[in-house]
Amino acid sequence: ISIDPLDGSSNIDTNVSIGTIFSLLPATGAPDENPAASFLQPGVKQVGAGFFIYGPQLALVLSLGSGTHVFVLSTRLGTFVQAYESRIIPQRTQEFAINAANYRHWDEAVRLYIDDCLEGTEGPRGKDFNMRWIASLVADCYRILMRGGVFLYPGDKRKGYRQGRLRLVYEANPIAYLIEQAGGAATDTITRILEIEPEGLHQRVPVVFGSAREVARITRYHTEPSAIGERAPLFSRRGLFRA
Repeated sequence: ISIDPLDGSSNIDTNVSIGTIFSLLPATGAPDENPAASFLQPGVKQVGAGFFIYGPQLALVLSLGSGTHVFVLSTRLGTFVQAYESRIIPQRTQEFAINAANYRHWDEAVRLYIDDCLEGTEGPRGKDFNMRWIASLVADCYRILMRGGVFLYPGDKRKGYRQGRLRLVYEANPIAYLIEQAGGAATDTITRILEIEPEGLHQRVPVVFGSAREVARITRYHTEPSAIGERAPLFSRRGLFRA
């Protein structure tokens, strides 16, 4: 079991929801000789994942490989009861989560994606978007599981941020597992998170997750920039077509 014991801890003083994230992996090799080996497996090897979220409700989000389920603590019964079975994230969305204060540090593909969303009905997307940012991974993930959306924590140009800030083994992998089990997608902007081979226990990665179609669109902004938004005159704000 790998655990992030207190995700979102910087929010404690402001009474924002925080949580505990965990990943379940099969033991490999000789754990007594090389205990780290079992944790340095790609996320596809997980046999389960989940998180507790400590908010207005104490909830457990859990998957053991057959969908993502949500349980809420009943103070009357003194146990967790199932609130949602096999959550499915909507494929389409008009909501994104990102820390916009870092706009000037982002790569061009990320800036272009956000610019296109912010232009709303007048831009290439042809619809208005809302932005949400809680700065608590479990809270942002829970919201997306409930009503869709996309979360971005990209790498950027600041020192120490090129590879993102979220930890692959005990943050990105379990969240990606839950999201995929709910019909969503999770990448490092290009590569599927669950296919990344960990090189260290505390390795960091950029993370994008949420509604599958929106995650795929963000990947195209990175791999096919000439075909997206303002870089393609026919699809720009004053162009003939809207993406």
